[in-house]
Parts: sequence; C-alpha cells; structure tokens
Amino acid sequence: MAKESMKAREVKRAKTVAKYADKRAALKLAGDYVGLQKLPKDASPTRLRNRCKITGRPRGYMRQFGLSRNMFREMANFGLIPGVKKASW
Repeated sequence: MAKESMKAREVKRAKTVAKYADKRAALKLAGDYVGLQKLPKDASPTRLRNRCKITGRPRGYMRQFGLSRNMFREMANFGLIPGVKKASW
C-alpha cells in the first residue's frame, strides 16, 4: 500500500496538469519553448503516474480497470468485477 503522501502528491500533480493544460497547449502551438520552461515542472503530463485506485500501487497497473494486478485478482476472485471470471481449461 502506497503512503498517503504519495497518493496526495499524485492528486496534486493531476490538478496542476489540468490547470495549465490550455496554456501549455497554446505555448506549444506558438513554439514558445522559453515560456514552456517557465511553467511549473508538475504542469507536464509526463510527470503523472498511473496508480491503483484502491492501494495506490504504481506498478502492475491495468488501465482498463484502474487497478493494480493484485487488487484486480482479488476482486475478480470474489466476483466484484462484472464480466470477469477466472479462466480454466
């Protein structure tokens, strides 16, 4: 389980990216790279990290479900994810 501070930092980064998205796009379109450098570092979307919605785990993330592999397996085994069942052959 990720520390609460890491989860909070990620949420803060997401807000910063959303706040500067229009300004960043306009600067990119104009080719103003000096202006882009003056924006905060966290305004860049590449600094965002996909994290599990439940545990905050950054690795083994499944985009389709927004969960880490561990939580996905646990929830699928308990039947909490509709349309997902364990494969057996």
